Amino acid sequence: MSEAGGGRGCGSSVPQRAPWSLVAATAALCLLSATSVWTAGAAPMSREEKQKLGNQVLEMFDHAYGNYMEHAYPADELMPLTCRGRVRGQEPSRGDVDDALGKFSLTLIDSLDTLVVLNKTKEFEDAVRKVLRDVNLDNDVVVSVFETNIRVLGGLLGGHSLAIMLKEKGEYMQWYSDELLQMAKQLGYKLLPAFNTTSGLPYPRINLKFGVRKPEARTGTETDTCTACAGTLILEFAALSRFTGATIFEEYARKALDFLWEKRQRSSNLVGVTINIHTGDWVRKDSGVGAGIDSYYEYLLKAYVLLGDDSFLERFNTHYDAIMRYISQPPLLLDVHIHKPMLNARTWMDALLAFFPGLQVLKGDIRPAIETHEMLYQVIKKHNFLPEAFTTDFRVHWAQHPLRPEFAESTYFLYKATGDPYYLEVGKTLIENLNKYARVPCGFAAMKDVRTGSHEDRMDSFFLAEMFKYLYLLFADKEDIIFDIEDYIFTTEAHLLPLWLSTTNQRISKKNTTSEYTELDDSNFDWTCPNTQILFPNDPLYAQSIREPLKNVVDRSCPRGIIRVREESFRSGAKPPLRARDFMATNPEHLEILKKMGVSLIHLKDGRVQLVQHAIQAASSIDAEDGLRFMQEMIELSSQQQKEQQLPPRAVQIVSHPFFGRVVLTAGPAQFGLDLSKHKETRGFVASSKPYNGCSELTNPEAVMGKIALIQRGQCMFAEKARNIQNAGAIGGIVIDDNEGSSSDTAPLFQMAGDGKDTDDIKIPMLFLFSKEGSIILDAIREYEEVEVLLSDKAKDRDTDNAASIPPSEQNSNPTENHETTSLDGECTDLDNQLQEQSETEEDSNPNVSWGKKVQPIDSILADWNEDIEAFEMMEKDEL
Repeated sequence: MSEAGGGRGCGSSVPQRAPWSLVAATAALCLLSATSVWTAGAAPMSREEKQKLGNQVLEMFDHAYGNYMEHAYPADELMPLTCRGRVRGQEPSRGDVDDALGKFSLTLIDSLDTLVVLNKTKEFEDAVRKVLRDVNLDNDVVVSVFETNIRVLGGLLGGHSLAIMLKEKGEYMQWYSDELLQMAKQLGYKLLPAFNTTSGLPYPRINLKFGVRKPEARTGTETDTCTACAGTLILEFAALSRFTGATIFEEYARKALDFLWEKRQRSSNLVGVTINIHTGDWVRKDSGVGAGIDSYYEYLLKAYVLLGDDSFLERFNTHYDAIMRYISQPPLLLDVHIHKPMLNARTWMDALLAFFPGLQVLKGDIRPAIETHEMLYQVIKKHNFLPEAFTTDFRVHWAQHPLRPEFAESTYFLYKATGDPYYLEVGKTLIENLNKYARVPCGFAAMKDVRTGSHEDRMDSFFLAEMFKYLYLLFADKEDIIFDIEDYIFTTEAHLLPLWLSTTNQRISKKNTTSEYTELDDSNFDWTCPNTQILFPNDPLYAQSIREPLKNVVDRSCPRGIIRVREESFRSGAKPPLRARDFMATNPEHLEILKKMGVSLIHLKDGRVQLVQHAIQAASSIDAEDGLRFMQEMIELSSQQQKEQQLPPRAVQIVSHPFFGRVVLTAGPAQFGLDLSKHKETRGFVASSKPYNGCSELTNPEAVMGKIALIQRGQCMFAEKARNIQNAGAIGGIVIDDNEGSSSDTAPLFQMAGDGKDTDDIKIPMLFLFSKEGSIILDAIREYEEVEVLLSDKAKDRDTDNAASIPPSEQNSNPTENHETTSLDGECTDLDNQLQEQSETEEDSNPNVSWGKKVQPIDSILADWNEDIEAFEMMEKDEL
């Protein structure tokens, strides 16, 4: 995980110990000045409405934090669907995700400084006492060095920073004597053995009790780590050194950063995603600003702000120039190869890059920040949340959303920079979506699939550490916060470190390893306070003018103005533009026309071709408009053909007591029976069929009559099962996988195929659940006997009949517009259907009717899966 943080505004007060060099070091932060420029694109939000939204954020935090303390503490995290704590070793392993858990009450520590920001000082004092009394840092557990640093060490330091601030104010924390700092120092020493490598890059994991390389440690054999994992230590480690006077922490963090800088690819000035900690060789040579690299760039800039070391700014500017040359393709940010930076490494983007607009604000480069943020907002408006990954044509690549805060963070900093009330409305949308789609009785649940609205039983600690902090600050006025937020810098986990550390315990000899720069665009070094005139010309609609062209970036509708311009050109004798229906990928003339329109072809390894448009590469504005229309037409063609061959996922929603629609399970559709996307959803109580496999006439027709029958997969065709339960009077069917432990988390969904015969006689809806999702319904039957479910094309609002049973704070009396939750369609499209045609009908024993892309040969599918699994594992290391 990585999130861009904030910093110090030009107008904020400078601590007495800070010399003028520190003021100069904050010149790049002038956009966060209290005198921010207001643009006239959106109506100003009243003070009363801002207060109302701020109070709503406070209530949401209380709901999340209160349920954690009631149902989970002292466990590391809350499982909001089952209302219990997640304890390492007591729940099924989630792989690298669990490396953040160390049996040290993670959520409580991560939430400490959030309590103070939200003006909950009494709760903060109680929380600190609990940490000191209950938390043990000497557990025999293997944890991520990266996660433990940003969440636990950062949380302890942030808590200490605000504890001494409150003590100085004289009302709270008068008993405090640096106890949190002593715990932070203890943890810092426990992390130091990870740095025992020839390169100085830390091992990715460490045993809190036994360190690394010991038999008892069960770690220390790893050879690789991600760039962000090794490069996101300097703020916390330097702060620990400055607070305690023990220089060793800052020295180790600096050495790791120095090594990464030396190993950058010298011709492109980019770094890869994964590096060998012993040899320094790049293992994964793709480069971007998302998972695996993100906070490395963030910490270079913030290390300059916090520590006043010019070499960090020089390194950041060198990298930033490379990012803007190769990775930035406004509004997109696409990974490239470090040795061939003009070649894209993948055709999708991950959600972690949503932090980058906030970092660009800190840098002072406002225009691309506005562009990328607006593109991401359009994706969110389509799906309610930002998918974990989405393609260059804005379709869902990975459908999960673990309630990440990066977009809210960038929204906050863009509002600080522009003063544009548009960003307050964006924040309001985020609040509404969280309450409507993620809120459950025991907290807020991550989204398993943004398309269906299904939930996952997790509420990560960063949700409390960051999301509520940024949302509250977005709507808060200066007088709403009990301290000056401008005197602190945000870490990547949004923990607060005081800027006066820059002049405290400066005993580190600074080795300047910054050398051999390429010639840079001078504009990278020109951002100072007077440049607000450059960033915001005398046009009050500046920010809106940047956003406006991106309003249709995700929508299918082509702006009518484009068509009118071209119609006038036709009448003047100009040659009509290339139409999508006429395009041939083998026609050289067509390819030349595409190039002129700013459209490029990406040849995928499975033989498909993808089109991507970059308007700035078009020969003229008219050609760019022609390219936009061409892309829209191609999207329509591709979408129409895909709809003929694939169905989106469906939802099984448990609506009876005590679930009330809060639990949504991702289900696979059938190629036969009632189409839930065209007909009203089916609602009913569930009952198990006998025989359970449903392969013969049911012996308990009275039990399934008028109900939704549960059937086990296997031994006969899906269509045969459907006919048997329909003949018994069932109104629907749910097939549960017989492969124990299978889950939509780890296996691709599929459509249940017919039996090769006419299936028009099947009139009831049929859905498929993997074993893990099916067991949730079976467990509910064992506990509550009567379980009612809703079968639909996507999750519905909670049943109003049950509203009286839900606390008033959780009711939504004014539901917002029902957004589409199918695949995103945007400015790019795959040419699957024009370049290859395949079809496949499979039986129950092998029903892998692929959806989300055309059916491919098995070796191509496996190659794609291996690539995605490798990338997904890297994202997990970075904080899934």
